Amino acid sequence: MNKLEEQKLILRSFGSGSSGNSYYFGTTEQGVLIDAGISARTIHKYLREMNIDFRNILGVLITHDHADHIRAVGTLGERIHLPIYATQLIHEGIDRNYGVTQKLRSSRKFFEKEQPWQLGDMLINTFTISHDSTECVGYVIDFMGQRLMIATDCGEPNEALEDYLRSANHIIIEANHDEQLLLNGPYPTYLKQRILSPRGHQSNHTCGELLARNYHYGMRNIFLCHLSQENNDPKVAYDTVSDHLLDIGVVPGRDVNLCVLERTSPSAIFTLND
Repeated sequence: MNKLEEQKLILRSFGSGSSGNSYYFGTTEQGVLIDAGISARTIHKYLREMNIDFRNILGVLITHDHADHIRAVGTLGERIHLPIYATQLIHEGIDRNYGVTQKLRSSRKFFEKEQPWQLGDMLINTFTISHDSTECVGYVIDFMGQRLMIATDCGEPNEALEDYLRSANHIIIEANHDEQLLLNGPYPTYLKQRILSPRGHQSNHTCGELLARNYHYGMRNIFLCHLSQENNDPKVAYDTVSDHLLDIGVVPGRDVNLCVLERTSPSAIFTLND
């Protein structure tokens, strides 16, 4: 057994919602951040709790250019000197975003969407997600014999997303709102329409349907992300997705781990290769 095989593969959410999104995936020796929508200071604090330093970070993978996903990229890239990976279009959106006061220069790194590339010992691929940003991608990361897929801020599901669901072992996926809570809630009509549109956000019901339709026996962990504070509830999201899985005979807690990620606080540290 080599040194890499002896290490624990871990995942932790540092925040998941409109107040800020960021995730760590890797080992204590090498890993990536996915999105940086909370402060660099807070990210550093949560990493230190895991005995990880910024020197262990291979790069920051950006899903899209909305402020709650990129707030800290300037600090991480230009002051801490982490490479910031995004497509050409997403980088252009970051440049235009008023919330990023420290603009990216030397830290800016590009990749071609849907073309696999290597980062350290990780193989990374991306796919298109329908969302009303400049461009939005989901990530698929193969590392230590495990496959992680993240699809946050999903509008209308597409074929690539479903294909990757059928091969991923660990899934971070949006369950943004309960449709009835949204429709009966305080949001103005235009905002409700935006959320419900094909380029908006994914409901609990759509998320549950999607997972049930693409469930496979290698699926070990499902992490529900980006819950709305006003239009959702962790128990409602869990129960809705759980009901869809139960309908196909899949029992959460027995056949797959189902977890709702906290919006504004760090999650537990999940070990993925036990």
